[in-house]
Amino acid sequence: MRLWYVAALALVALILVGCGAPAATPTPANFTDPFAYCAAVGTIDRPDARYTGPKVPESVAKGLQIVMNVPDTPLEVLQNGSLWRCMDGKVYACFVGANLPCEEKADTSRTPAQEMKDFCAQNPNADVIPAAVTGRATVYEWRCTNGEPAIVKQVFEADARGFLANFWYTVGKP
Repeated sequence: MRLWYVAALALVALILVGCGAPAATPTPANFTDPFAYCAAVGTIDRPDARYTGPKVPESVAKGLQIVMNVPDTPLEVLQNGSLWRCMDGKVYACFVGANLPCEEKADTSRTPAQEMKDFCAQNPNADVIPAAVTGRATVYEWRCTNGEPAIVKQVFEADARGFLANFWYTVGKP
């Protein structure tokens, strides 16, 4: 009796497995389209091995042309000087241009670095501490007041991933 019971359970299990829903179509392992890639991965700070297309695809460069309103900038210039990433399933791009800190996370620290202290010791009432001293990723404008670094105002915002939101653009598929 027990053998019959085990055999019957095995037969039922085989029938259920055979009648199950078809397997879901697997997500492709590799992508050449940055928009499909971002839709699949959601959020990532730089494309990983699953993206196998060009470093900066023409579609991303065209998107930058549009959002930056620079239609006369050659696509090749944008492709050679830009980065892209994914946030919330969308493509974001940054054109390095004049030394913009596209790869760095925003520096939101309100504590002055030693370089700023040294600069202010030599320039006690400087109206501006240059970016070469503060770093290009700071979100603040700094000055020297009586030999000490001081924040004048916040000039940039960090996005949800910590990058300088002012330089990263959401680009749509052209």
